[in-house]
Formats: sequence, structure tokens, C-alpha cells
Amino acid sequence: MMQRHNVQGKRVTVLGAARSGRAVADLLARNGAKVLLSDHGPMDADTQRWCRNQGIEMEEQGHTHRVLIADFLVVSPGVPTTSPPVQAALTTGVPVYSELEVASWYAKGQMIAITGTNGKTTTASLVGHMMKTADRHTVVAGNIGTPLSEHIQHLQADTVVVLEVSSFQLDHMDTFRPDVSVILNITPDHLDRYGGSFEHYAKSKLRIYANQSDADTVIYNYDDTLIREQVEYFISTRDVQGLPFSSQVELSGGASAIHEMIHLQKRTLLPTDQLGIPGPHNVSNSLAAALAGQAMGVTDRVLRESLQRFTGVDHRLETIRRFNGATYVNDSKATNVNALWYALLSFDAPIVLLAGGRDKGNDYEIIKPLISEKVHTLIAFGESASKVLRELGPHTSHALAVKTLDEAAQYARNCANTGDIVLLSPGCASFDLFSNYEERGACFRHIVENF
Repeated sequence: MMQRHNVQGKRVTVLGAARSGRAVADLLARNGAKVLLSDHGPMDADTQRWCRNQGIEMEEQGHTHRVLIADFLVVSPGVPTTSPPVQAALTTGVPVYSELEVASWYAKGQMIAITGTNGKTTTASLVGHMMKTADRHTVVAGNIGTPLSEHIQHLQADTVVVLEVSSFQLDHMDTFRPDVSVILNITPDHLDRYGGSFEHYAKSKLRIYANQSDADTVIYNYDDTLIREQVEYFISTRDVQGLPFSSQVELSGGASAIHEMIHLQKRTLLPTDQLGIPGPHNVSNSLAAALAGQAMGVTDRVLRESLQRFTGVDHRLETIRRFNGATYVNDSKATNVNALWYALLSFDAPIVLLAGGRDKGNDYEIIKPLISEKVHTLIAFGESASKVLRELGPHTSHALAVKTLDEAAQYARNCANTGDIVLLSPGCASFDLFSNYEERGACFRHIVENF
């Protein structure tokens, strides 16, 4: 831990009592801080009992003036910067940090941090798979499901920490410095959290490399003009190695996918049709992961084996079953329009599309040509059903809106033909009907398995 982050005796407020909040509150308390855990909603009995056992103060059903009686605040990813207590802290000069920032003060080992609007869970999982295949002690954490704070006690000097990092976690970074940063892509998402500004959202993503220097590595998407220009300017001002990847052009350094072959630093690694995960977007994810593995000293043999054997993550283009000649695919993790676009590109068969949920300021223009080309039936569901139907319905032969995912799945069952893909790829957040995209995907899987 950096000495200037010694928290012994410091008063710290943690906003949000879900998993990340509890994990960082525990970490801070174990290191001598006087912690207040504050939540805008109710705390369950287990959380209250846990707080009492850990000597952590708590407040529920709203944030009071007590939150600002602190040396600094820590925010969970679910707490927006626009929330009143965060704004009050920023106005009065109380520092605000993310859970990941605080956890990084105590982390040991080498750190690979991966961000992007789409593909970060798949890429982080693939990099973790590579490290484990190479017999490296590996932890995969962050936005992928487990807060880094939960792992701190188990990290060793030789641990490789692979982090999926969201824009929300990057909003309140200070000293966070990964050995390797990876930026996959930046497209409009979560604009409701950024005042409708794509520029503000992009700036948040690009903070992932802000503290890197001295032999650190930035792996970046050469095909994304915004990323390329920003990263290449940054590395021109620092002693940082930049490794680009491209699925469109052959690069003299970095990684490329040219003529259906994966090339790594001009070496041929394997054909793209041998990748374990399908779809053109996963070619880019695989290029980025291969560069991250190489930066950690993984051999070409292990890289090749990992790319061939890794078959993806739950709720991302996950085939559930074939029923009456149609194939049912769970892509619940597609929580934005760009992810839906990638999903549609992944199939050549006719598609029955289930889309909807909580809209995040979505612009559907990019996918309208693919809807016309690939989707014969659109079933819109959930809170944004009317918008989805209005935007995409005119671009397909059949379209309707229903209220629930169960209704959508049952209608898809009745209208799917032999050879069709029935695709749940919502393009929206899950919070209208479900706690998260995992619950939504599990619900869809249960429905389909019980046809």
C-alpha cells in the first residue's frame, strides 16, 4: 500500500451497501479506518448484523449529514456522481474514490485492466483463462462480478490480477495504475449517467491509462479513431509501450486479423475459424487478449491453445437448446445497441429477435439495416417495448410488443421456423424487470429449457 493512503484512524463513508460497498467497507475497517456504510434503501438483517460484528457504523433509508463527516467518500459503481451526497462531497472538497481505486491501494502482483463499451467481460475472462493455462496464480475481478476488495487478502507478489473495469469505476480514480491497460472500443452507452454526453462518457473510459508510465503497456483498438488518436498522443508524451490491434489493416507491430489469420507481432498465430468464440467482434477481443497475454510473457503455444479452447461466458451468445428446429440463443449481456449489433452480425440464419428492457438513451439507427437484413420477427418487451417497436418495427416483416420476457419467449416459440435463430439480445439494461442481466438470462434459459 502506498504510504499516503494509510487509512488508520481515518473517518470514511462508503455509499452503497451492496456487494462492492460491503467489500470495500470491510477492507477499510480491517486497515484501521472508522467506517460509515450508508445506503439510500433498506439494509437486510444479514448486512446489519455483519456491520455490528465488524464495528462498522451504518445508516439506511437515505443518506444523512453524517456522510460528509469523513476524510473521504467511497462510492459503489451503482451510485452515480450526480447523487446528492457525492455532489455535496465534491462541492465541499471531500475526496471521492471508487471501490476499485481503494482496493488498488492494497493490491499485490501485476495488474491487467480491461475496459470498453462491449466485450470487456469476454476479454477479461479470456485473459484470465490464458493466465491459468500458463499456470499463473490468477484472479479475475472488478465489474465482472467480484469486487477487487474481496480478493486483497489472497493476492501474492506473483499474482496476475485481471480486472474488468467499467466507466463508473473509472469516474473516481486517483492513483490507479495497471501494468497493462486494454481499451477495446467506445460507443454510446450509459449516457443517462453522463448527462447525455458521449464526450463525458468517453473521457471516463480513457482514464484507464492516465497514470501509466515507465514500461507500462497500453493495448488499444487501432480501428477506433477516437481511441487511436487519444492513445497515440498519450504514448508520445510518456515512456509507455503502445500495442495496437486491428481487424481491418495489417499492422507492423501489435496484432492483426488479415486474410482470416491472427497475426501477433508479424507472427502467424492461428486461423480465425479456429477461435473458440464466434463472431467478428470476438476476433477483436481475441487480438486484444493475445497482446495482453504476450505482455505477461505467455508463450505462443499457450496463447494458441487458450484462443482455441475458450468458449465464452454465460449470457453472451450462449446457445441454450434446439427446439422444433430452431436454435435458442441467450445474449442477455447485450445491454446496449452496439452489443445487439454485434450479435446480429454473428448469425447468417433468419432471426426472431427479443429486445427491450430499460432504455439508456439508445439510438437505434446503427442497427436498422441489420434488422431489415436478418430479422423476420421482432418481439419487443419490457419498459422500452413501445420505443423498440416504434424504432425497429418498420424494418422487419412482423413486430409486436409484449410486457414480459415470458410472453416474448412464448410468442417466439410459436412463430419460429425450422432453421431460425431465436435470439434474446435486448440492447437495453435489465433493471425494469430484473436485478441484473444474469437474472434476465437465467429466466430466459429456464423458460426455454421448460418448453
